[in-house]
Amino acid sequence: MRSRVLTVFYIMAFVLVSLINFSCAKKELPQKDKIVFGGARPMSGVFSGFEDSAFGPIYKMWAKEVNKKGGIYVKEYGKKLPIELKIYDDKSDMGTMTRLLEKLIVEDKVDFILPPCSTAFLFAGAAIAKKYNKILIGGEGGASSMEKQLPNMPNVFMTLQYSNRYQMPALAEVFKDVGVENVAIFFIEDLHGIEYQSQATAEFAKVGINVVMIKGVPFEMKDVSALLKQAKAANVDAVCAFTYPPVTFNMIGQAKELGINFKAMLLGPGGEFGPLPGMFGNETIEGVMFEGAFSRKSTEKINEFVDLFMSYYKPDQFGWWGGANYYAGLQCLEQAIEKAGTLDQTKIMEVMGEEKFDTVLGKTWFENQLLAKECHPGQIGQWQNGAAEVISPRAKRTAEPIYPKPDWPTK
Repeated sequence: MRSRVLTVFYIMAFVLVSLINFSCAKKELPQKDKIVFGGARPMSGVFSGFEDSAFGPIYKMWAKEVNKKGGIYVKEYGKKLPIELKIYDDKSDMGTMTRLLEKLIVEDKVDFILPPCSTAFLFAGAAIAKKYNKILIGGEGGASSMEKQLPNMPNVFMTLQYSNRYQMPALAEVFKDVGVENVAIFFIEDLHGIEYQSQATAEFAKVGINVVMIKGVPFEMKDVSALLKQAKAANVDAVCAFTYPPVTFNMIGQAKELGINFKAMLLGPGGEFGPLPGMFGNETIEGVMFEGAFSRKSTEKINEFVDLFMSYYKPDQFGWWGGANYYAGLQCLEQAIEKAGTLDQTKIMEVMGEEKFDTVLGKTWFENQLLAKECHPGQIGQWQNGAAEVISPRAKRTAEPIYPKPDWPTK
């Protein structure tokens, strides 16, 4: 009898202690009235165009849309928490970016971080995110150099198409189909440019397209006329410019001024920017290809997303490469937080890697931390009648490729 009483006593004591511990754990949860997202972004400097017309407008719009709904519901707090943005200007400088990103995490103690801009910066930011176990959703940047490291970086989730992530294979397919035989490649002398020219050269070789010229260019090269003249002298069918603005823009403006036209012109970052129709006119950019892409014709959800963007911003702040992907990545994170019911980064990472989410891209998921191939709305785009069209891959094509590219308008 005494033994039975003791057993009951111990059980009650265990239950009581458990309840006390649970109560204490609940009390130890810090008070929370918002979720802070911090970012070191190029508000000035050579990359500032990306903050104006790429990921910049997207994350700001997403935060506003979330806050319109009252915030993100976090079960452990039992309420919706609105988003607050804390953004520093990294001045397009790598050292400044890494210092500010670490400051946001260590000193400001933000809940989540936003991605830095450009492939090289994203690569550096990923290492910092891993160090502090922070989720990093990819923005403007590829991951060819990071792919082998992703298994050791469970916190990184890439949303964008990039060189070996179907883009350059798709471009080679388009070029082969329309009849391109030889190509000149210009590339920015950083990680992005190096990855793209290397992958493009390999893919062109696979389909029998000859690369007759490869030239590296500095970040802010103002006069590209010599490069264009060399490409013309080489009698190439196509020019690929894996460059950043303003070099990308100069390729159009100076080619037109010189009257140098190619049957195909593929532009890297900046070639998909909304300002192009206004800068050069629809006739001038007709047939110019760019990396990306998606179109209003892609799906009704994407069309609605474009309408939403235009309700916040001007058309010249839109990017037809990553805009929908960036927004979808943030929607995935938002839904993963709600599914996990916590702000614990590790638990949210697990949900991100396992679940499928409803986004502007439709059903969206990650495979090995990369946006699944099926989720990409397109790979290569082209300006046609002032609108962005998808010309690759065929299954998601919204228009047939224009080839050869029309001559530059004379007026």
